[in-house]
Amino acid sequence: MATDNEHIALMFNDIAPTYDKLNHILSLNVDKSWRRKAVRRLKKSLIDVENPLILDVACGTADSTVKIAEKVENAKVFGIDISTKMLEIGKEKTEKKGLQDRISFSISSAENIGFKDDTFDAAMVAFGVRNFSDREKGLKEILRVLKPEGTLIILELSEPQNVMVRWFYNLYFKNILPHIGKRVSGNANAYRYLQQTVEKFPMPEEFMAMLSDCGFKELKHKALSCGLCRIYQAKKQNEQGVI
Repeated sequence: MATDNEHIALMFNDIAPTYDKLNHILSLNVDKSWRRKAVRRLKKSLIDVENPLILDVACGTADSTVKIAEKVENAKVFGIDISTKMLEIGKEKTEKKGLQDRISFSISSAENIGFKDDTFDAAMVAFGVRNFSDREKGLKEILRVLKPEGTLIILELSEPQNVMVRWFYNLYFKNILPHIGKRVSGNANAYRYLQQTVEKFPMPEEFMAMLSDCGFKELKHKALSCGLCRIYQAKKQNEQGVI
């Protein structure tokens, strides 16, 4: 399994041309609903901010980046990712939507974000925290570039805790998904990697504790689709230590 940013970037470069198609096939298009719900939460957190600056970390092919720009009025959105091929597709989407004046992209890992402290009003990570080479460092970097009281929204796949749902989940992820992934993308290993990273991701309580240890406050999480996906929400403490 890939364990560093260079290997992860090469893998995502390889599957970039079929990434969106496979996401929608493998999730039966439910991933679109998950993103909409996450963006709604992001928008609600910015209700009092006139011209928000928003960071989309591990933005991939920019599905979330574009959705944020479409739904959050007057926002300027910055997407970062380590995969050049994914960003190329993201730029094409942005141009087709006519959003190039409000969205910009740069190659950057979550662990070394190339922006100054206290830059962004909000940040989002959609299906990307699993791929951080150093999860705690990436979360602390996001905290650093958020303004005091800035909001972080994380959308991430998870293993369902219901016994019956989990049985079907394991059957699908371990035995079916890699074969579909290989058939469509030619890369079965990438989709075995997906299953492995979901399996190794911390349980909700453990991940909430990690967010707290990294400096985030006002922690919330919500299960979606019987626990197949979760939305996490957190805030950066203000300078006086009061939210």
